[in-house]
Amino acid sequence: MSDQPRSHGRKSITASLQPRSLMDHNPRLAGVWTAHIITLFPEAFPGVLGESLTGRALKDRLWALETTPLREFGEGRHRNVDDTPAGGGAGMVMRADVMSRAIEAATAGAPPARPLLYLSPRGRRFDQAMAQHLSEGPGMTMICGRFEGLDERVIDHYGITEVSLGDFVLTGGEIAAQAMIDASVRLLPGVLGNAASTEEESFTSGLLEHPQYTRPAEWNGRAIPEVLLSGNHAKIAEWRQAQAEALTRARRPDLWQAYTAKRDKGA
Repeated sequence: MSDQPRSHGRKSITASLQPRSLMDHNPRLAGVWTAHIITLFPEAFPGVLGESLTGRALKDRLWALETTPLREFGEGRHRNVDDTPAGGGAGMVMRADVMSRAIEAATAGAPPARPLLYLSPRGRRFDQAMAQHLSEGPGMTMICGRFEGLDERVIDHYGITEVSLGDFVLTGGEIAAQAMIDASVRLLPGVLGNAASTEEESFTSGLLEHPQYTRPAEWNGRAIPEVLLSGNHAKIAEWRQAQAEALTRARRPDLWQAYTAKRDKGA
């Protein structure tokens, strides 16, 4: 009897360390971009991801969302997932043995190219380029941190990539995971109605996005810039580029420096 996952159309069946009664009732979709979340709070998902365009795409199976409840792999009667820090200190640390069991269950049958990410304030900062890269792969498996963090041994053992939303600390990784998933899923084919929307927005070109306007033509004494109503597409593109450059130069000197260096190099 083969140990390979069995596939029926787009649905696949894989072995798991989880008891069958604890398995998600939604069958895994084969070949679909998938976000798999290891979390103490699976009920937090899909959350806002179930709304608007990402929610519609989820229902249309343009992408899939799976969760592995970490508590089910805990130790003892109370399913403990953490313990006191070695060497002393405040807080609690997520146990390597518990997390390892959850990782093995979450990644069983997953494509080898699907990255294993840990939401951590000490990780590489998430940006548009990373969202684009993730959207071009098979998906991602994400570990939502809690407490004082995760035992370093499990990070080293699995070669986990740590990712951060920025220089601040959240109570857990669930909100960060939803933000990363949203940024990646919206880049998948068919999720946004107009593919050009992702080509003109902030960060795609290395610049912040230009200002946007819509009706009414005048509001509270403020009129839409005449060039946007001119119908001259070359002039409109020129205005938007100038505005994007001015905004980036004023608000994000780091982005402006990277943009000009790249521009000058290509000149």
